[in-house]
Amino acid sequence: MVEERVKMRKQLGLLEGVAIILGIIFGSGIFISPKEVVEKTGSVWGALVVWAMCGVLATLGALSYAELGTTLAQSGGDYHYINEAYGPLPAFLYLWDANLVFVPSTNAIMALTFANNILQPIFPNCSIDPVCRKLIAAATICLLTFVNAYDVRLTTRAQNVFMFTKLAALLAVVGGGLAWVAAGGVEHFEDGWAGTRTSLSDWSVAFYSGIFSYSGWSYLNFMTEELREPFVNLPRAIYVSLPLVTGAYVLTNAAYLAVLGPARVRASDAIALDFAAAALGALRWAMPALVALAVLGGLSVHVMTSSRMSFAGARNGHLPALLAHVHVGRLSPLPSLVFLMLMSLLMLIPDNLTTLITYCTVVEAFFTTLSCSAVLWLRHKRPDLARPIRVPLWMPALFVSLSALLLLAPAASEPAAVLGGALITLCGVPVYYLLVAAEPALVRRASAPRTSSCKL
Repeated sequence: MVEERVKMRKQLGLLEGVAIILGIIFGSGIFISPKEVVEKTGSVWGALVVWAMCGVLATLGALSYAELGTTLAQSGGDYHYINEAYGPLPAFLYLWDANLVFVPSTNAIMALTFANNILQPIFPNCSIDPVCRKLIAAATICLLTFVNAYDVRLTTRAQNVFMFTKLAALLAVVGGGLAWVAAGGVEHFEDGWAGTRTSLSDWSVAFYSGIFSYSGWSYLNFMTEELREPFVNLPRAIYVSLPLVTGAYVLTNAAYLAVLGPARVRASDAIALDFAAAALGALRWAMPALVALAVLGGLSVHVMTSSRMSFAGARNGHLPALLAHVHVGRLSPLPSLVFLMLMSLLMLIPDNLTTLITYCTVVEAFFTTLSCSAVLWLRHKRPDLARPIRVPLWMPALFVSLSALLLLAPAASEPAAVLGGALITLCGVPVYYLLVAAEPALVRRASAPRTSSCKL
């Protein structure tokens, strides 16, 4: 009876599912700097082809996750699938990297981006004090953690608002681009293949940048247990979201290229603001606010979904048991939320997170590929599993094969980043065997009273 009382409530429907996926994918990148694809392909049409093909590939991955999410219908997403398919050690290493590196560093980067976007319009001619930026970022992380812990339903309602705000911002960009083209601004498309690079390495990096700009389609799977009718709403949210994202990415990048041209896109570090200044007239003043809201929405949903990963890991004994607790009154994983909040605040201390972000991008890409390969392995290992959705095997096979090939791009262009990511991951192996698999008596004696004293 007690277990039934404190489990997390099923309160997310189809609209909330779509908002979560769009909230993650439409974080901030499409509004700030999608320049690497143009830089590596060298041409307008080359860049648009990459964005379209990456959207198709991401859709194949998302459909594969629909099978995983309905077959293994528990919260935890990638962690849960890797654990079921490949065992506890790879699953723990995913948790190790996620909790120490790529979840808190992503939260920190998004919070700092939000702080930049609200401070720059207020102080347009002043350099922003890094301490001020970090304080606003820290306050934002703490506020969103509190809101997520206090009321999941309130968070999802706010996410719906953020989703429509992002779509409004994208429509403004696409509409501005269409108006520009209708007025005769097509010179950048007339010889759109000019400058196309022939290096396979450059195109591999372009595809790598593009496909992982779509990352986020798996985050709804972290919250499967909180979805109403997950066998219906999980795949439907994917079916709605991914074609919408692909169309939006292609049209938005076409608008950027039509107005600014490839040279200015490559040179821009805040492409939405440059586009707005060139094409939107009086509406250009609204763009910083729209970008800030887009980032805030992405951060909010990232805080919400990633906490379920820590919750699932603790429930399986891979993290301290305290993190598997649910607040009795609010039915939210409060300890996991607070833990990731503290880790994110620590990530605000360094002045430069670029190297760490490069490490975690490679590692996260590897684990996404490994997780999707679970579809293939589980078909062989556990053929009798009930599968409400069965995707054709060529879909996960193609996604895994191409993603594995794309991982070779950073290995060739940034071997130090790949080596750093591998070392961070391998550092988790002795931790697993010493503190998790063996679970020494000292650890049990130290953690049990603290877990009991913190029960909520």
